[in-house]
Amino acid sequence: MQLEQLTFGVGDRFAHQAAAQLRAFQKAEDLGVDVVPVWNKSNREHQFVGSQPASVKAAAHVAVEELGWGKSWYVDADHIQLATVDPFLDCSDFFTIDVADFIGNAITDDEINSFVDSHTELLGELELPSTQTAYSVDREFVTRVARQYLGACKAAGEIYRYIASVKGEDNFVAEVSMDETDSPQTPPELMVILAALADEKIRLQTIAPKFTGRFNKGVDYVGDIDQFDREFNEDVAVIAEAVKRYGLPENLKLSVHSGSDKFSIYPVIRKAIQDKGIGIHLKTAGTTWLEELIGLSEAGGDGLELAKEIYAYSLQHIDELCAPYASVIDIDPSALPSVQEVGDWDGAKLAATLRHIPSDPHFNANVRQLLHVAFKVAAKSGERYLDLLKANEKIVGEQVTRNLVERHMKPLFIG
Repeated sequence: MQLEQLTFGVGDRFAHQAAAQLRAFQKAEDLGVDVVPVWNKSNREHQFVGSQPASVKAAAHVAVEELGWGKSWYVDADHIQLATVDPFLDCSDFFTIDVADFIGNAITDDEINSFVDSHTELLGELELPSTQTAYSVDREFVTRVARQYLGACKAAGEIYRYIASVKGEDNFVAEVSMDETDSPQTPPELMVILAALADEKIRLQTIAPKFTGRFNKGVDYVGDIDQFDREFNEDVAVIAEAVKRYGLPENLKLSVHSGSDKFSIYPVIRKAIQDKGIGIHLKTAGTTWLEELIGLSEAGGDGLELAKEIYAYSLQHIDELCAPYASVIDIDPSALPSVQEVGDWDGAKLAATLRHIPSDPHFNANVRQLLHVAFKVAAKSGERYLDLLKANEKIVGEQVTRNLVERHMKPLFIG
C-alpha cells in the first residue's frame, strides 16, 4: 500500500460530515489538484465522545459510495500506541504511531554505542545541497541524539511489527509521530532518527517531527516564518538523503500535525510542493467540529441556543477542558466574552467570532481555541446535538466544505 503524494487528514468528531468533507476533495479535483482524504480520529477522541474506531470507516464508506469517489481514501488510527491499537486494527489502513511518551526513555550504553558504531556515515559533514546548508556532526552529537530518541524508535518498531503481524506489511501505511514533545528536532537529529527507524525495518511513508514555533489547535502558526521555512526545507532534504542511505520508501514525506489553519506557513509548504515536487501529509483534525458549531449558530433557533449553551459550559469548566491540550492551546481568559454577552448575540455574530478569518473584526482566537477543545461538551448533550446536525445538514455541510476548500486546500495547493 503506497501513500499518494498529497494527502490530507480530516477529523470528524461525530461522524456526520464525511460527505461534506469529501465534497471538498471533489472540488479540489475540479481545480486540478489530486488530494487524497485520510479520515483520522484518536483513541482519546473516541473515549471523549463515546464512539468506536469502526464508526470512522463506516461513515467514510457511506460518503464514498454516496458521492461516487473512485480514488484512494484512508482511515487513520491516529496517535496509537501498543496499549490502544487493537480496536483500530480491523478498520484502519493508516496508523500514526505515536512514540512521544518514549522520547528520553532510559536505554543502555551498550545499545547506544552499538547504534553509533553501526552508523559511522552519520559522522562528519551532513550536506544538504538543495538548501545550501551543512551541519557538522560528531560522535558526541550522535550519542546524545541516540540517548534521547533511540528508545522511542525501538518502541515504534515494536508497534509497527505488531500491526504488521495482524494486517500484513503490504496492507497499511505507517507514520511515526514525534511532534507531541517539548523540543523540536533539528535536521541532523531527524537524520539520526530516520537511521534508527530504518534499523527497525519500518516501512515508513510519513514522519511528523516537531517544528520550531507553536502549532496551537485551530489557529494560525505562532513563530518565525523564515525559521520554519529553513527547517521545513532542510527536513525535506534530510528525508531525500535518508531514503538514499537507508532504503526507506521513496515516497517518504513530512507530516504536519495540528496543521489546520496554519495560514502563515501554507505558502512555504505550497512553494516546496510546486518547486520541488515533494509530497505532504497535513492533519486538520478538529476544525470540522468548529464548522458544525458555526453552521448551527447561523441556522439560529435551537442550533444557536445549543451553541451558546456549549460556550457557557465551556467557560465555566475551562480548566478541566483545557488541561489535556495545555501544550497546544494558548488562551487569554480575559479576552473571553462573558456568558451574558454571548447570550445576547445573534447567530451571525457568534459564527463570525468562531470562523477563522483573521481580518474579520468579530473573530476571536481565544473563543475558537476554547470551543475547539470542548467537543466532549456536545457529546454530553447526546442525541440533541446529533439531531440538530441532521436537521441543519445543508448549512452545516456548506461550512465544512467551504472551510476545507477556501481556507485550506486552495492556499496549500493552488495559491
